[in-house]
Amino acid sequence: MRIGFIGLGNMGAPMAANLAGAGHDLHGFDTAAVAVAGVTMVESATAAATGADVVITMLPNGAILRAVAAEVLPVMEPGATLVDCSTVDVDSARDVADQATQTGLLFVDAPVSGGVGGASAGTLTFMAGGSDDAFAKAAPLFEIMGQKAVHCGEAGAGQAAKICNNMILGVTMIATCEAFALADKLGLDRQKMFDVVSTSSGYSWTMNAYCPAPGVGPQSPSDNDYQPGFAAELMLKDLRLSQQAAESADADTPLGQAATALYEQFVEAEDGMGRDFSAMLPRFVQRGRR
Repeated sequence: MRIGFIGLGNMGAPMAANLAGAGHDLHGFDTAAVAVAGVTMVESATAAATGADVVITMLPNGAILRAVAAEVLPVMEPGATLVDCSTVDVDSARDVADQATQTGLLFVDAPVSGGVGGASAGTLTFMAGGSDDAFAKAAPLFEIMGQKAVHCGEAGAGQAAKICNNMILGVTMIATCEAFALADKLGLDRQKMFDVVSTSSGYSWTMNAYCPAPGVGPQSPSDNDYQPGFAAELMLKDLRLSQQAAESADADTPLGQAATALYEQFVEAEDGMGRDFSAMLPRFVQRGRR
């Protein structure tokens, strides 16, 4: 396929490189001056989209997605597909999907899980929303960029799945860090804590696969001084999206709300900016009840 790729940052660049490596004809655009192996860089989003069978976007937020869509949808060929892999608010995804449909185009919202490592290795998970035809058009590309793609429903369903998943992730990481900090203050060895919880009812991804305690469990950012695998400010972004969605849907999410407030404090008033989201552990260890 001829593919236009817009947004070649830490995630987009390796995703585009994997598509180019699989033999697709990639034309890329980013507001920063970047070079990506196998990708022909062009001077604008519209140049990347013109003549493309599929246009893929990986952008910071919904406002930028809407702006880019306003540029590229008018120049895309009828029947072409816009695949947005950004994590944005559900309303933005659905609005862009409506615009695409009105102009005879297919649209898939397909946010990802797996981080920069997964983007480089081609092991991302895609959570996709859109029509059956749109998903079928994008599916072969998901197979190159990732290890799994789940068709979650109509447009917006991919964003809904990502937001719900990451609300669970944020809440669970806080609970895991709180428990380790409590264990420390009760004199419980961290390895013993891990050995018990990882094989009993406290089992979770944040404990077993991404343990926030250095030297315990599989290798994780905690073993690298909390250099980010998934930055705290990105977790804050996703939690804010979850609460925006909860407000729009009239959903009661008290733990999601509390997690959002804690990550806001950690990122904006403490030392969380630029650290992994699991760096909540030393934050709790340093604090007391009073």
